[in-house]
Amino acid sequence: MRILIVEDDKEIINFLKPSLEGENFVVDVAENGEKGSFIARTNDYDLIILDKNLPKKDGNYVCEDIRKKGKNTPILILSVEMGIDTKVKFLNDGADDYLTKPFSFEELLARIKALLRRPEKIEKDILEIDDLILDKNKKVVSRNNKEIYLTRKEFSLLEYLMKNRGIVLSRGMISEHVWDMNLDPFSNTIETHILNLRRKIEHKNARQLIQTLPGRGYRIS
Repeated sequence: MRILIVEDDKEIINFLKPSLEGENFVVDVAENGEKGSFIARTNDYDLIILDKNLPKKDGNYVCEDIRKKGKNTPILILSVEMGIDTKVKFLNDGADDYLTKPFSFEELLARIKALLRRPEKIEKDILEIDDLILDKNKKVVSRNNKEIYLTRKEFSLLEYLMKNRGIVLSRGMISEHVWDMNLDPFSNTIETHILNLRRKIEHKNARQLIQTLPGRGYRIS
């Protein structure tokens, strides 16, 4: 899943980004409200973490921009302000939750998971295609009852393919959902990860699951 952090405090960014990536999220960062508003409105995210006091554009206006664009992405506000009026203003502007700084990562993660469990976000925790099984909670993949070791990025790539079973996914779609916006579009990173996945989950006597469609992308079925 992909998260956007709109935050200007480098200490918080340097703490949150690797911590969330350690939980298998793909994380993009915008360090001012103007950039955050643009990125949030022109890309698809599963959740947005938004600071209130931002340079160039205040968090309230960023929140309004996102909702006016018709995006219903869950928005979690971070702020040092504890006043009821501030919280009510954000919730009225379309925010979904509000967390006061300083905060613990455990509480933030719990709130993120709660927002991602909203009815429109409910998904199966275990994905299966033939004898290939991916458990999102345990971060375990197996085939023919044998556990397969995958790197964090390989796991995210396989999860995205399996969630979209039968759908052709272009390089752009894979890049957007599995990597952050710093991926070089001209690199062969995606092809390399697909190749590594095939080596790990497909063997001689098993049905080949991942298909390459030249000029179009990849599909698992």
